[in-house]
Amino acid sequence: MISFIDLQAQYSRIQDEVEQSVLRIMRSGTFILGPEVAKLEERLASYVGVKHCVSCASGTDALVMALMAKGVGPGDAVFTVPFTFMASAEAIATVGATPVFVDIEADTFNIDTGALDRAVKALAAGDRSIHPLPRLSDEQIASLKPRGIIAVDLFGLPADYSAINAIADANDLFVIEDAAQSFGASANNSRAGGLAEIGCTSFFPAKPLGCYGDGGAIFTNDPAFADLLKSIRVHGQGSDKYDNVRLGITGRLDAIQAGVLQVKLDIFDDEMEQRQRVAASYRRAIAASGLDLVAPAVPEHLVSAWAQYTVIAADDAARSEFQSRLSAKGIPTAIYYPKALHVQQAFAYLGYAEGDFPVSEMLGNRVFSLPMHPYLPDTQIDEIVEALKG
Repeated sequence: MISFIDLQAQYSRIQDEVEQSVLRIMRSGTFILGPEVAKLEERLASYVGVKHCVSCASGTDALVMALMAKGVGPGDAVFTVPFTFMASAEAIATVGATPVFVDIEADTFNIDTGALDRAVKALAAGDRSIHPLPRLSDEQIASLKPRGIIAVDLFGLPADYSAINAIADANDLFVIEDAAQSFGASANNSRAGGLAEIGCTSFFPAKPLGCYGDGGAIFTNDPAFADLLKSIRVHGQGSDKYDNVRLGITGRLDAIQAGVLQVKLDIFDDEMEQRQRVAASYRRAIAASGLDLVAPAVPEHLVSAWAQYTVIAADDAARSEFQSRLSAKGIPTAIYYPKALHVQQAFAYLGYAEGDFPVSEMLGNRVFSLPMHPYLPDTQIDEIVEALKG
């Protein structure tokens, strides 16, 4: 049987270490934050190459906490992409700000920096002819203050932060790197999570580095910002838990998840190497197959974490046929993301319409993801590609 993501194979490799770690924590009686979490934060900061890591309860909490720490709220606008998981834009709306969507590049699945530059200019001028803006009143658009950018490293590939950071610097915006799918990736030998002013990631079990529940982390080089995040994650705690100096959330990581993540971090470099092997094997097999599929490409200066291996079919009908062929052989697939965020009911109040972001909409009708994990043997990759032929 071929698994889409094989967590059982990973568990069989680290079972003894995980169980010893969890048992040690259970016996310690310290279950929320504590020394295990502090040690994990030190290791994660060192791995990413930043000075500070603040862990939290989920990748979504990481984004929300970062926005809260930046003071983002009603009347503010934050730019992000519509072709991503809900959390990237949901976090913006959760703090009361307005998401302003920007389309993506068809080959990288990441934010189109040319479109980002136009979106910033359009909002500043209140001119929808430059770039699609929320269909709010002219007065509402004029009152929005551009504050920041949440760029998403989709499917494991870092976005173009040299261009994104330059646009941000020119327009006095902060940048949050949503590295929920790219932890372990790199750009010009700098690791994901540390490619922008703020990095956020998720440790959901299916991520490249995942725990056995929910978890997340925020990365920064700013010690004052790190202290602010630590306060926010515990109800705006001041000198103690009954001294509340600001509004916050319950955003703490539990010690058991920290223990699991430390064990997984021990084998993470090897797993990243295996993900590169799997991706390379897929690319060779698909190229040799003659199938009408576009395999993902990685620019020379980037290394993908390969959270997903996503291919592009000619159209929706071709995608359905490929998925049917694989399903007939018991091979699972997934579609990320069939409905872009700008046409989701949750964001209907923004007034966006179909056609506003054509690349996101096109890819939503054509992409599908194949099984991807470090324990996928080449023989199964050949079986998958053979099944695609029908």
